[in-house]
Amino acid sequence: MVNEAAPLARCQWGSGDPLYQQYHDEEWGVPCRDANALFEMLMLEGFQAGLSWITVLRKREHYRHLYRNFDPQFMANQSDEQLQELLQDAGIIRNRLKVYGARRNAQAWLALSEQQDPVAWLWQFVEGRPQVNDFAGLGDIPAQTPAAQRMSKALKKAGFTFVGPTICYAFMQATGMVMDHTRDCHRFAALAAAA
Repeated sequence: MVNEAAPLARCQWGSGDPLYQQYHDEEWGVPCRDANALFEMLMLEGFQAGLSWITVLRKREHYRHLYRNFDPQFMANQSDEQLQELLQDAGIIRNRLKVYGARRNAQAWLALSEQQDPVAWLWQFVEGRPQVNDFAGLGDIPAQTPAAQRMSKALKKAGFTFVGPTICYAFMQATGMVMDHTRDCHRFAALAAAA
């Protein structure tokens, strides 16, 4: 008789789809201090607004191809004609405000980067280190926090769009600024200990 290993315990949202599982297990909640990866995640979280995250994950590689691995210089310099072409591409989320907003956000990112280190600037909202939460289940996790509200306000002031406090909190969770794996998840102990 074959002794099958028990499936890994994951956060409720991270089960099911293999792409979700991989993202949950390898990326979500892991502290990220790479400027380009932070920029990419900020863009993806904005694209996700109003949609499910799996929709964005399935389109992520195509976005990387179109945006040259989320090169902010390339994105900031896209013409209106190029953006109109993007709106015809079924491989992305074809929302005009989001497509044009990505260019605006790339421009804002470049402007921010000229003034200061965007990594340190973003991490300041959690005082430079991951905030570890201890939630029992998905229902305990807030949609936004005061830190996310402060980040949202600062990003808007810096010229960004699609950066409301709920999007900012999702960004903070994704990039490990906050660690919101639930305590029954197999990732909880390791990420909490590393913070």
